[in-house]
Amino acid sequence: MRATTDTITAIATPAGRGAVGIVRVAGAKLDGLIAAIVGKALVPRVATFAVFRDARNEVIDQGLAIHFPAPHSFTGDDVLELHGHGGKAVLETLLARCVEAGARLAAPGEFTQRAFLNGKIDLVQAEGVADLIDAATTSAARAAARSLSGEFSREVGAVNDALIELAMLVEATLDFPEEDIDLLHAHDASARVAAIRGRLARLLARASAGARLRDGLAVALIGRPNVGKSSLLNRLAHEDAAIVTPVPGTTRDSVERDVSLAGIALTVVDTAGLRATDDVVEQMGIARTWQAVERADAVLVLLDARDQAGAPDADDAAILARLPAALPRLIVHNKADLAGGACGVWTHEGVVHLRLSALTGEGVECLERELLAIAGASGDTAHGFLARERHLAALREAALHLAAAATQLALAAPPLELFAEELRVAHRALASLTGAFTSDDLLGVIFARFCIGK
Repeated sequence: MRATTDTITAIATPAGRGAVGIVRVAGAKLDGLIAAIVGKALVPRVATFAVFRDARNEVIDQGLAIHFPAPHSFTGDDVLELHGHGGKAVLETLLARCVEAGARLAAPGEFTQRAFLNGKIDLVQAEGVADLIDAATTSAARAAARSLSGEFSREVGAVNDALIELAMLVEATLDFPEEDIDLLHAHDASARVAAIRGRLARLLARASAGARLRDGLAVALIGRPNVGKSSLLNRLAHEDAAIVTPVPGTTRDSVERDVSLAGIALTVVDTAGLRATDDVVEQMGIARTWQAVERADAVLVLLDARDQAGAPDADDAAILARLPAALPRLIVHNKADLAGGACGVWTHEGVVHLRLSALTGEGVECLERELLAIAGASGDTAHGFLARERHLAALREAALHLAAAATQLALAAPPLELFAEELRVAHRALASLTGAFTSDDLLGVIFARFCIGK
């Protein structure tokens, strides 16, 4: 995929009524379009007051015009921004005037795509643009900004540079077979592989933490009827999101609320109580409860702290036994205000238990800390990149091939050709992150998800 010389235009501000609206234009040379709409030359990168006119020289609007000549612009092309009043009609009229003057309507993400194709940013930075716009929490926005600034790309580049240096050493060994394995030993290739794997593992940890910032965590509240699932949802959401009554089985369908917890986006799902029932509607609600469990990243299994000193009974044990083995879970002993005793956290048979009161809020802070631990909120999260699944897949692929390379190097007679191939594939996986090796189809999918005008 190559950058085109077409002149493109789009409204760069959100739809609706606002004080200011921006129409953006990018192309190979915009002098003619600027003269047609603004009527005068613009000083580069200086906001200039101007009257925007149509083909009959009638006034469309007035505002600021800014010209960014190539290559010193976001896209690397000539870029013009027309800052006018933010009414829908005036912006659409100004957009139509830009099309009349020789531009075409931009596709979603086409401005950022041009910046990538013109070498102004790499693919990770381009995705950081969209992620920054879509960020739902402050922490997610900061992580996206780190990706956009190139921090993620620089870390990937540093690992790749070390990988290339090692690959060159292997190629030299292959080119001079009389040196045999001594050249690799002299340059401590094993230690180099270990160092690269360690750095890659740290990078993957930061990216994984950033992925949790981006995608959030789906948490399902499950348990027998009337154990306080709806009350806990309301407490976590800080609103009366679910109906709470003393009548068991009040919740018949799943209720979801988005919660921001220390910068982590949580989707908390209140579900129907789990019990044997002949009620057809309640059975449908229970089926949806288990569907919510299948989609969840973690579950909170609620018990009544008054029952058997809070220990799971046979029904609770049956619920726990049905959960997927790898699914993180917390056992929440609710209604501590009625059972008496202090709230707190303990571990039994490798599972974390919490004693709290959803009604009073006592002990909920402990629950929030445990949820953050499940989400992986740590120093890595605070300095993570807002990574996507394709980033994680590429990093994992590189780590897998480096592990294979280390295994081969440890053999008494290392197969250097295979060792070199593993390094090459690992390098290619890392290079795909920034777009050095990326298919046009993938680029089309990535940029199609951007908003128009960016």
